[in-house]
Amino acid sequence: MPRGSGNQNGGIIGVNNKTSFGRCIVSSVTSTKCLTLQPGTAVVKAAIISGGGGGGGDRAAGGGAGGLLNQQINLTNVGGSVPIVVGAGGAGSGFPASCGTNGAASTFNTTSSVGGGGGGKGDFAGKAGGSGGGGGGTGSPPAKAGGAGTCGQGNAGGAGSLVGCSPSPGSAFGSGGGGGAGAVGGAGITGTFPGSGKGGAGGAGVDISPDYGNIGPTCSVFAGGGGGGTRIGAPAGAGGTGGGGAGGGAPPGPSAAGTPGVANTGGGGGGCGSSGPSSAGGTGGPGIVIVKELCQASGVWSMQSQFQSQSQGSWPRFITTQTFATKGVFMVAGGGGTGIAPSGGGGGAGGLILTPNSYPITVCGAAGTAIPITIGAGGVGVGWATAGANGNNTIVGGDFNNLKAIGGGGGGSFTCESKGKPGGSGAGGSGEGVSTANLGIQGSADGDSGTYGFGNNGGTGSGPARAGAGGGGAGAAGTNGSGSLGPGPAGGAGGDGKSVIPVMGSLGTPFFGPTNGTFAGGGGANKCTAPGGAGGPGGGGNAVPTAPGSGYAAGSNGAANTGGGAGASYGVGAPSSPPDGGMTGGSGRVIMNFPDSLTIAVAPGCNSVNPSPGSTKTAVFTVTGTLTVS
Repeated sequence: MPRGSGNQNGGIIGVNNKTSFGRCIVSSVTSTKCLTLQPGTAVVKAAIISGGGGGGGDRAAGGGAGGLLNQQINLTNVGGSVPIVVGAGGAGSGFPASCGTNGAASTFNTTSSVGGGGGGKGDFAGKAGGSGGGGGGTGSPPAKAGGAGTCGQGNAGGAGSLVGCSPSPGSAFGSGGGGGAGAVGGAGITGTFPGSGKGGAGGAGVDISPDYGNIGPTCSVFAGGGGGGTRIGAPAGAGGTGGGGAGGGAPPGPSAAGTPGVANTGGGGGGCGSSGPSSAGGTGGPGIVIVKELCQASGVWSMQSQFQSQSQGSWPRFITTQTFATKGVFMVAGGGGTGIAPSGGGGGAGGLILTPNSYPITVCGAAGTAIPITIGAGGVGVGWATAGANGNNTIVGGDFNNLKAIGGGGGGSFTCESKGKPGGSGAGGSGEGVSTANLGIQGSADGDSGTYGFGNNGGTGSGPARAGAGGGGAGAAGTNGSGSLGPGPAGGAGGDGKSVIPVMGSLGTPFFGPTNGTFAGGGGANKCTAPGGAGGPGGGGNAVPTAPGSGYAAGSNGAANTGGGAGASYGVGAPSSPPDGGMTGGSGRVIMNFPDSLTIAVAPGCNSVNPSPGSTKTAVFTVTGTLTVS
C-alpha cells in the first residue's frame, strides 16, 4: 500500500482546529526576554505595541505612537518559550534641530508591529510609522503633512500650520500632533499668540482592557500620539490618551522642550517649541507586549493535540447534564465598590439577567444532582486614590453553564484610577483626571448571559468641574459629571435599575426584598464642594450628601442582595482617609420560578422555596448554596 506524505490531522478529514489550555493567564512584558508559557498553551492573544516616535525640534511636531497590533496567534511550540522584543522609543531631536527618530519595532515570536513615526520639524513633514509623526509648522508653502500610519496599527499624524510667506512676529507656527492607535493627530492651528494659534493634540490611543483587564501605567489605554509644539508661548498640543507626551511652547510661555511619551505605552514624544541647547523633542515611550494564553477546544482535533492534552491531564471530559423547565430566571451579580476622592465616581451595578417566562435550563450533573448557585459578593470599598473593586459574578450551575451575571465595575478615583472599571454595568469615572465612559458588558456576554443580559455604561467625569459620574445601572447609563468648579449641580447620579416584575410577577417583599422588584441601580458620585449624586433606583448607594471641604465622609453601600453599585466616599488626602473607607457594592440575588409539578429543594436554610401565584414555586437565593430539582 503506498505511503503518503503523512496526514498531520491523524487520518481525520476536516479542519485541524488548535486546542489550547492556557488558563487565560495574562503576562505583561516590558523588556526584551523569552516568555515561558503554560503547558498546553497553543493559542494566545497578544497586544504588540512598538516604541513611539520621538518629537521633532524647533516649531516641531509630536511623534507618532508605536503601532498597536492586537490579534490571536497560533503557536507551533506548544507550551514552550517564546522570544519577545520590546521596541525602544525614538529619540527626540536635540540641538541643532531636526526631525524626531522613529520608534523601534516590538515582536512576539515572529509577529511584529511598526515603530511610531518621528515628528517633523518646522518646514519638514512627519515620518511614516505605526502611527505617523505630525508635520512641522512652517511659513513656506505648502503646509507640511503628517506622516502616514500603518493600516490596522495606527493613524496618520496631523498637518502643521501654514502661516504664510511673511509671517507676523506673533505667529505661533503650530505643529501637528502625532497620530495615535485610535485617532489621527490634530492639525496645528494657524494664528498668532495671543490669538488662535496653537499646536495640534496627539491622536488618542486604544483601550485594550476588554481583552486583558486593567494593565500598565495608563489604565490599559496604549499608543497615544505626541502633542505638537509652538514657536512662541502659544498653547502646545496635549499628548493623546494612552501615553502621548505634550508638546512644548517657547518662552515666554511654557518650556520649549517636548514631554517624553510614557514608558511602556508606545506613546509618541511631544514636539519641541524652539531650537536651543537646552531644548529638545520628547523621546517616544518604549513599547510593551501583553500576552493572554487562551483556553479553547472546538471542532476537529488532531491526534497530536489529543495525545498532548491527555498526557497533561487537560483533555476535556464527557460531562453529564440535566435539563429542567422554569417559568423565568432572574439573577444579578454583586455591584462595584468605590474608593475615596473629592470627586470619585459611583460603582457600577452588577450585571442583570432576566430570561423569558418559559425557559429551560441545562446544567452539569445527572438528574437530581445538587446544582451550585453562586451569589456574587459586592466589590469591596478601598482607600484613598484607588478605584473600587469590581463586584463578583453570580452563577447558576458553575462556570461552564450559560448563565453568568457579571460583577459591576469599581468606581473611579485618582490619576490612573480616575477612569474606573468596566463591569456588568460600568463604573462612573471621577473628576480627578482623564475620564471616559466605562463599558457595561453584560449585554455582550456569551450565550444567553448576553441575550437576556442587561447592563449600561458608567458616566464620564468632568475634570474642569471636578465632578464625578454615576455608575451605570441595568436600566440606564450613569449620569455624567457636569457644571463648573464650585457649588452647583451635584455629582452624577447612578443609572436606574431594572424591574423584573414583568417576567417574575408581583412577588412582594419576601421574594424581592426592600426594592419592590427593581434591582441593579448604579452608585452616585461626588463633586468637590457640592452635594453628591443619588444612587439609582434598585439599590444604588448614595454619594456623600454634602462635601465637607476637608476630612473624610462616607458614602452609602449598595443595598444588600440588589446588585446596587456603591456610592462614592469623600476625602482630600491619605492621612485623613481610612484605608478601607470606600463603600461596598450590594451583593447579588437569584430568583427562579418553577412549575408546581417539580420538587424543589434549596440549601442552606437562609435560602427559601415558597408557593407563588400561578401554580408556581419560587426559589430565592440570597447566599451561595445549592438547588435540587426532581
